[in-house]
Amino acid sequence: MNSLPDGYHALVFGDTGALGQALFDALRSDLRCASVKTFSRSGMPSLVLEDAQSLQLCAQSIADDGPFHLIIDATGALIIDNTGPEKRLDDLDAQQLQRAMQVNAIGPAMLLKYFSPLLVTGERAIWAKLSARVGSIEDNRKGGWYGYRASKAALNMFLQTTAIEIARRRPQAVIAALQPGTVRSRLSRPFVGEEGVDPEIAARKLLKVIDELKPTGRAHFVDHEGQGIPW
Repeated sequence: MNSLPDGYHALVFGDTGALGQALFDALRSDLRCASVKTFSRSGMPSLVLEDAQSLQLCAQSIADDGPFHLIIDATGALIIDNTGPEKRLDDLDAQQLQRAMQVNAIGPAMLLKYFSPLLVTGERAIWAKLSARVGSIEDNRKGGWYGYRASKAALNMFLQTTAIEIARRRPQAVIAALQPGTVRSRLSRPFVGEEGVDPEIAARKLLKVIDELKPTGRAHFVDHEGQGIPW
């Protein structure tokens, strides 16, 4: 991460996932990174996206370790409560839609609320969130995957709105929604088998992308090659 100062501090949410773990490992191996902290559902304290109080407690527990130059949110789920994405309108279930929104949009929005104040001020700061190309309204050409698409689109709006607000006090801040591509993981295996890139390769590509993003007062929505995606 050459765009951040030597001795920068980083924080990763969701390091129990394949890509989250790879991002954590990549940052830990960066000699310019002074420290990288993590939170996950299985950690102590536990980070539970459906429980705003747990998120607030996690933020309070790490406040003295900041400020952070880089925060990466690698949380999210495609299969929730053993239920995959809906293929047809007839498959919609109100409770499942609510769960998708909670995990993929509301939870990450509350992370922004409680943790974005821990970003460094007066210097370059980055908040990077794993999103998905299927969250693009303009790019939706196949339909289906209602809850996942809608929750990622809602997530993207949270990120865009947050970017506008954060820029008022942190003009050097970068907020990014990232499309990581197809990564070999538990999330992707039911849909693509063993296709996709290794998490370690995907992590390095994503870090390179966010390293090159410029502060614009708006959020970026980019893929793992750094190409922009329509909102």
